[in-house]
Amino acid sequence: MTTEIEQNQQKNPTIAIEKELRKSYLDYAMSVIVGRALPDVRDGLKPVHRRTLFAMRELGVTYNRPFVKSARIVGDVIGKYHPHGDTAVYDTLVRMAQDFSLRYPLVDGQGNFGSMDGDAPAAMRYTEARMTKLDQEIVADLDKETVDFIPNYDNSLLEPSVLPSRIPNILINGSEGIAVGMATKIPPHNLTEVIDGLIALIEDPNITVHQLMEIITGPDFPTGGFICGRAGIREAYETGRGVVIMRSRTHVEQRKNGHESIVITEIPYQQNKASLVEKIALLIKEKRITSISEVRDESDRHGLRIVLELKKDEMPEIVINQLYKMTPLQKSFGIILLCIVNNRPEILNLKQMLEHFIAHRKTVVYRRTAYELRKAEEKAHLLEGLKIAISNLDEVVQLIKSSASPAEAKAELIRRFELSELQAQVILDMRLQRLTGLERDKIIQDYEEIQERIAWYKKVLADDNLVMQIIREEFEKIREEYGDERRTEIIDAPDEILPEDLIAPEEMVVTVSHAGYIKRNPITLYRAQRRGGKGVKAMTTLEEDFVTKLYIASTLDTFLFFTNHGKVFWRKVYELPLAGRTARGKAIVNLLELAEGEKVMAILPVSNLAEAGESQTVFMVTRKGRIKKTSLAEFKRPLRKGKIALTIREDDEILSAAITSGNDEIFLVTRNGMSIRFHESDVRTMGRTAAGVKGITLGEGDEVVGMVVLQGEASILTVTENGYGKRTAVSEYKLQNRGGKGVFAIKTSERNGKVVGALQVEDTDQVMLIANSGKVIRIPVDTIRIIGRNTQGVRLINLDDGEKVVAMSMLAREEEVDETDETDGDSEN
Repeated sequence: MTTEIEQNQQKNPTIAIEKELRKSYLDYAMSVIVGRALPDVRDGLKPVHRRTLFAMRELGVTYNRPFVKSARIVGDVIGKYHPHGDTAVYDTLVRMAQDFSLRYPLVDGQGNFGSMDGDAPAAMRYTEARMTKLDQEIVADLDKETVDFIPNYDNSLLEPSVLPSRIPNILINGSEGIAVGMATKIPPHNLTEVIDGLIALIEDPNITVHQLMEIITGPDFPTGGFICGRAGIREAYETGRGVVIMRSRTHVEQRKNGHESIVITEIPYQQNKASLVEKIALLIKEKRITSISEVRDESDRHGLRIVLELKKDEMPEIVINQLYKMTPLQKSFGIILLCIVNNRPEILNLKQMLEHFIAHRKTVVYRRTAYELRKAEEKAHLLEGLKIAISNLDEVVQLIKSSASPAEAKAELIRRFELSELQAQVILDMRLQRLTGLERDKIIQDYEEIQERIAWYKKVLADDNLVMQIIREEFEKIREEYGDERRTEIIDAPDEILPEDLIAPEEMVVTVSHAGYIKRNPITLYRAQRRGGKGVKAMTTLEEDFVTKLYIASTLDTFLFFTNHGKVFWRKVYELPLAGRTARGKAIVNLLELAEGEKVMAILPVSNLAEAGESQTVFMVTRKGRIKKTSLAEFKRPLRKGKIALTIREDDEILSAAITSGNDEIFLVTRNGMSIRFHESDVRTMGRTAAGVKGITLGEGDEVVGMVVLQGEASILTVTENGYGKRTAVSEYKLQNRGGKGVFAIKTSERNGKVVGALQVEDTDQVMLIANSGKVIRIPVDTIRIIGRNTQGVRLINLDDGEKVVAMSMLAREEEVDETDETDGDSEN
């Protein structure tokens, strides 16, 4: 006899909670995966989309019928097929109506259905909707037993388990959804290309994914724009996963005032236009982008148009690259070709997706043909009875007239002419007008036609090739009816074709000012006036600013910018601002992505950086006396964010950098007036991230303030902070080994102050001294006499109380431009 406890255990058996949770969670996960979040590979629809379209079909709101309230459609979907919130159903209806969300919209909406600015649609009681013409291809043949019907949520109605779609909706409109532990993100494609791919697969079942990619070139987003590169597309099509880079479509327009504007006409798929404009405006406000003076959204019903007005002499190419980097004008789209296949989630490649759709179409065509065959045979059976009746018309009429009741007449017809009950009944139901000559002929004609159709249906069901031919013809009709051109253009990835490949080589004069402004001009602006003329002005600067460097370089040459933080940045000459001959140019800090407190310490122009050999080196020195020599070839691979050129130790920073030949001599001078001259061969070539070796042994509180790569026997000019200086012959400084304490370059004292810097100068040079008050003085070098090394020098500038010289620089030698011009004679310009 069982106890009460045992009876309870039999009614409610004990189950381990871990086992129950695992089972329940798995059931929940599969319900979400199959029943809500992922599309079916056959019709490309999730259950809510399928139910919405089916409910609209049942309502009769087709493309050629009047619109109905969206609330009516949502109500039918919720009440009959999808027992979830009305918001979910209405959001689905809205998205299927948005031409910027779906490449080929499935709902024809009337009213406010939202915008690319993220505006919410109007309430469903205000909007109206109906099916599009394309929908007829999705629900075509639905009433011909082409797909299975399943009970709805309360078993009161039936709904299709899948729609017999003639269009490859899974690809042309894509899909996106997050399930439990997995997600799908299928991009939209061009209908014409996908249909061509399907036809190619029908013609050659062994076609490869690579061959299909020649037909289906890539995603085709409803918002247009560009896809950069084909590697991500190839990976996605071959493996089911990949990432593509989307870019906006832009062009440059000239304004009446001579300035330029960047006009954006297409933006990446799923990008909110209003937030994009807001992001650009915020970057301008934060001065992270300084080249744009105004942002305007001029979009209207004719299309998207965002105008970015540039300041004078700004380069649109650089601004566009900044926008690509800092804003969603360039976005990535991660492709995951995950969908439901035979009630299971699978990641498919491109060919598999096409194969599954063709298999679906084969099933639909077979089932449709079988249905039509059955209906045709039923009709032929009835027509056979009518044909017998017509052939024996007088006897049939007499038999019916002599019968006491319809039942007796029916039984007598069956007995006399060996008819079925259906045939006998159709004869009894036949109208008298069918006894006329024309009607009798029509019955015979209908019977012959139905026999031909029956023969055709049987032939189709027996011949797989014929089925594929029918599918192909249907595809061709759809392509002809709905096909269109691509909207998204696929271009080479930025690293596939370098920008300089599109730049014409041209000699430029690049000028750099003391205040850190840089610009370029065609050399023709300077060569227009030959030797013997008055010269041309290279730059209009502020009173306290002046040109310190002038380089002759091709547009394809590279400038290396070395910063005090030990980093190096690359910019091509064509990326530098092209400004007017007298314009200041652009601040270097706005060209480079510098960190807070980071500043450019040296600028090195390099021709053919990609072909740089081991013989050319970059020589660097830090304030703490560390030196390093690195092969120029180490700097071949640029990064926009810069790379480490020298690993900086604490409390140190790069002071200067120069390109050397391997046989040069280096001269260092310190703040306390010490100097050292050594051959660069004393320093071995090191890697880019090395910290360097000792160049000079510094006394307490001392630091390096200048480096000179010696050229010939020109004298060394040393200047101190109290305005004193002197020139000394290079031969006065003996050649030593690196790392020593060196010798005096100039005596520092209370009168002189500390050393500001040193330069190698010639008699024709001019030197600029800058005081902490902003005072600037230009001194011709030939006015400074050459004196011995161990002396205090002479006064170069008169300073007021509290003033100190803080910097020295050589005025750029603009005659270097003329030296490249070998044409003699006089000319006017």
